[in-house]
Amino acid sequence: MSDNREADTAAIQAVLTASYKAWDAGDAAAMVADYTPDATAIMTGSLRGSREEIREGMALAFQGPLKDTSTYNKQLSLRFVGRDAAIAVSESAILFGGQTEAPDAGKVNTTWVFEKRDGRWLIAAYHNSPVLAPAQ
Repeated sequence: MSDNREADTAAIQAVLTASYKAWDAGDAAAMVADYTPDATAIMTGSLRGSREEIREGMALAFQGPLKDTSTYNKQLSLRFVGRDAAIAVSESAILFGGQTEAPDAGKVNTTWVFEKRDGRWLIAAYHNSPVLAPAQ
C-alpha cells in the first residue's frame, strides 16, 4: 500500500463521486460498481447483505419512488483505519422533483466504510441515519 494518503484520499473521493453521479443517472449497476461483492448497506427499514442485493434494491427504487431524483452530499470527515481501510462520514439527502436544496428533515448522516482490495478502494459498508431525531 502507498503511504501517500493524498492519492488514497483522491481515489476515495472519486469512488464517492462516481456513486453520486450514478444515482443522478438512475443507474443502479454503476452505483454499486465500486462496492465489494460482500458489501452491506443499512438504511431505515432495510439491511442489504451483498453488492447484488444493493443493486437490486436500488434498481427497483430508481424505477419507482426514487425515479428522477438526485442527491445532496457534504463530506464531513475522512479518516484512515490501518493501512487498507477508511471511514468517510457525510451528510446527505435525496432531492425530489427538482429540489435544489435539501430540507433539514430529509437529511441523513452517512457512514461509508472503504477497503483497499487489489490496489482499488471499494465500498465495503454503508449506513445512514436521520440527522434530526424524530419528534417525541
